[in-house]
Amino acid sequence: MTGRNSDIDRLLREDLRGRTPYGAPQLDVAVRLNTNENPYPPSAALVEHLVAEVSEAARSMNRYPDRDAVALRSDLAAYLARATGVPLSVDQVWAANGSNEVLQQLLQAFGGPGRTALGFEPTYSMHQHIATGTSTRWLPVPRLPGFRLEPEAAALVVNEHAPDVVFLCSPNNPTGNAVGLAVVEAVYAAARGLVVVDEAYAEFAGGPSAVSLLAGRERLVVTRTMSKAFAFAGARLGYLAADPAVVEALLLVRLPYHLSVISQAAARAALDHADELLSTVQAVKVQRDRLVSEMRALGLDVVDSDANFVLFGELGDERATWQGLLDRGVLVRDVGLPGWLRVTAGTEEETTAFLEALRQGMATNDGEAPA
Repeated sequence: MTGRNSDIDRLLREDLRGRTPYGAPQLDVAVRLNTNENPYPPSAALVEHLVAEVSEAARSMNRYPDRDAVALRSDLAAYLARATGVPLSVDQVWAANGSNEVLQQLLQAFGGPGRTALGFEPTYSMHQHIATGTSTRWLPVPRLPGFRLEPEAAALVVNEHAPDVVFLCSPNNPTGNAVGLAVVEAVYAAARGLVVVDEAYAEFAGGPSAVSLLAGRERLVVTRTMSKAFAFAGARLGYLAADPAVVEALLLVRLPYHLSVISQAAARAALDHADELLSTVQAVKVQRDRLVSEMRALGLDVVDSDANFVLFGELGDERATWQGLLDRGVLVRDVGLPGWLRVTAGTEEETTAFLEALRQGMATNDGEAPA
């Protein structure tokens, strides 16, 4: 970890030695399209509301916050019910500092030493990262050609390995394609443990949510975030919907007072402006679909996307292409998938800048992209 022998290296858990921290490059460039953020900042009206709510919350900062964030969870339940058409009670919803903390709490409660989490790769790398951090054995299973999942094949794998936790990412990061509800149903029927559907990008997909499958499925969990469609990445607020028994289990592992009064107040203010914040989703989807069509016109292999990003390849040297784009002021994500890169759908101007930089690189072949 430290690059040198030391007592800290010796004392560090053996399974963590030699690993590198998770994180995307945070570089000061003109166009940043590498972390799947919503490119549209909050409106002046929302900022004003946020300031007022946070200011009011600050008056009680000498006291601990509501340990279980009941008011916030009630607001989240109401939003999710409107979004999915599925009635939800506050005891079916849990919230934490970003969906990553929600996932970590799930593995603290249902994973751990001697237990296994299964994921269909390539997928969100934090699933494996959190599994390692909680001493949960990670079992990667390759996806079908075209990065697909099919109900019968996925169910067979789950039945064979009998993991304690199964992760399904829909839309899947980094490939962008959504997982059909038939896959979720088949995997759940085959699973003996928890099935977690990570819907961080669900608002961009437009299809039915796995929330619609919760009734009668005690082991099914659907996680979401306010970082993406809500353009609230800096506030760090994630949540889940599940059977009340799952939420009760998370109370055993969550840190006391894990959500500050500021976080709770800011998130509730943002939920008051949900329609306004989500109004940018369509604009992002327009640029996403533009990326797909224009990159295909350039002869690139592009995966159909239901998210706010696009995976593109097959590149002769994805690292050289990444550097060539960076040299032209555009930062995209190298997701560690040979021959592929991922680009976030930005504003119209940002998308244009990326496409122009890509065309220039292909014309000079300095990125070794196919001409």
